[in-house]
Amino acid sequence: MLWKITLFILMTLVIIVGFSFPIVPHPSAWYELPNIPGLEQKAKIIFFHVPTAWIAVIAFLTAMVQGVLYLRNKDLTNDAKSNAALQLGLVFSILAAITGSIWAKFTWGAFWHWDPRETSIFILVLIYGSLFALRSAIENEDKRARLSAVYSIFAFLTVPFFVFIMPRIMTGLHPGSADDTNAGPVVDFKMNETMQVIFYVSLIAFTILFVWMWRMTYKSIIYKEELITIAHK
Repeated sequence: MLWKITLFILMTLVIIVGFSFPIVPHPSAWYELPNIPGLEQKAKIIFFHVPTAWIAVIAFLTAMVQGVLYLRNKDLTNDAKSNAALQLGLVFSILAAITGSIWAKFTWGAFWHWDPRETSIFILVLIYGSLFALRSAIENEDKRARLSAVYSIFAFLTVPFFVFIMPRIMTGLHPGSADDTNAGPVVDFKMNETMQVIFYVSLIAFTILFVWMWRMTYKSIIYKEELITIAHK
């Protein structure tokens, strides 16, 4: 119960502070956020857009780890945990694309430009979306779990490239691209201490949210499978 209260407080803090604190050219008060060239007032999107992308990576990593564990011990509980992580990873990938598209609309004039960052997230959605098609086409639990585990391992090998490498080595509109001379990568943003605190609190809050959602999701998958098994007896 304590961690749920903590999650509520952190999320409330990020939402209220993230939207209400003003962005000014030269912050002089503790509640003022710095103006970042290339982002301006729209810089507040990083409190929500970046964490969703971060959680997508964590979710896909979790799916891979649980897949490896299944291949080692053949426990379908690990497959359920991997499946739950895959579902959440896909959801947060789509959320990252949506929040990024909203920012792009107000910054570049359109929701989608096939920028390297946009293209990479689109490819990841296709890669992991295909896994669900694969799972739905296989009825045997063990075979489905085995193929899904192997797929999730190889799929995750593409994640570092599409998320961290490709968008940074190619020229594009997104901050952090190879030709970006303004904001730079997130870790190089010219944040003041207040902005850094809000940003990292947001990452922590979203991480706690993911763990909560993941636990509920894989438990519901396990209960569903148990009910199906009972119904077939």
